[in-house]
Amino acid sequence: MLAWCTTTASLAAAAPESIDALIKELRLQEDSAPVRERTGWRPPKKIVVLGNAQAYASVAPGVELISARDVASAAAAAKDADVVVGLTSYPGICEPQIIDAAKELRWILSLSAGVERCVAVPSVSSRNLLVTNMRGVESDTIGEHAIALALAMARGFDTFLASQAKAQWNRQGAAETQMQTLKGKTLLVVGLGGIGTEVASRAHALGMKVIATRASSRTGPEYVSYVGLSNELLTLAKTADVIVNAAPLTKDTTGIFDAKFFAVLKPSAFFVNVARGQSVVTQDLIAALTEKRLAGAGLDVTDPEPLPPDHPLWRAPNVIITPHISSFSDLPGSQRMLLARENLRRYIAGERMLSVVDLKKEY
Repeated sequence: MLAWCTTTASLAAAAPESIDALIKELRLQEDSAPVRERTGWRPPKKIVVLGNAQAYASVAPGVELISARDVASAAAAAKDADVVVGLTSYPGICEPQIIDAAKELRWILSLSAGVERCVAVPSVSSRNLLVTNMRGVESDTIGEHAIALALAMARGFDTFLASQAKAQWNRQGAAETQMQTLKGKTLLVVGLGGIGTEVASRAHALGMKVIATRASSRTGPEYVSYVGLSNELLTLAKTADVIVNAAPLTKDTTGIFDAKFFAVLKPSAFFVNVARGQSVVTQDLIAALTEKRLAGAGLDVTDPEPLPPDHPLWRAPNVIITPHISSFSDLPGSQRMLLARENLRRYIAGERMLSVVDLKKEY
């Protein structure tokens, strides 16, 4: 299940300079107060990992570490656990079956960036559980994937790959495809967080003008020419040639890409989604593509997911779909484990935690 994990032998305690470099590289944020000041905090006695618990042994001496193979075994083991660790994608560590069974639970260490499944469990908020995530980890890889989808659509790769599968030399396809160049065009990043910033830097390197929205502020790197707030989405979308969704899934971002959104876009615009499928009203996206009010969509995530074989989105025109794999790469996954182990060390010591999720903001 955790194919990206390195071996236990390679997970010796990282040098402090490695941690500092990771914090700087990923722009990680420390919590405002040491975790020991949280109500109910105590050094953990038992940790349940949906995966390989021994990967954490060197930073948790004297702590009972339990490896769980599935949700049922995790729920059984977590009844008296202080901490649960694992991915959040289904079936993951944030299933209510696990969280509600863990009566002594203090902390959910998510090995995923998205934590919507965690905050959706009512007892997480009602018990004010600490949740940390992998914000920033693999953002560069996902940013590359978003730009790859935009380039593939702009250069008509969907058309030519289909021709290649039929062994057809289809130069006529170039005349029938809206082939574009991205240099000089405008890219809108929706959600200028870790992933969005990586998308923006790559788009800027291609010679694109980059604008963005974010929920928290109007600040951004110098290569983003304008950062608007969330309520400026439609205004900014009107001017964009490529729109990339990199926003976390919350109650405010669910369904924001709907008929009203697609109605304001240029017919030549491309829509890319590397965040969450539920941010899109799928039927409205299909309608925009079918009615040629949108030039194409590059989707690494869909709603529903997995996409059933008979779903009309598979047959919509000018769509490139990848199966939620934008974070996959040839990298060993060391950043994820380094951050997880560092946060576990900090929790045991009662220090300031990294990448703490704001349960009210849902990210």
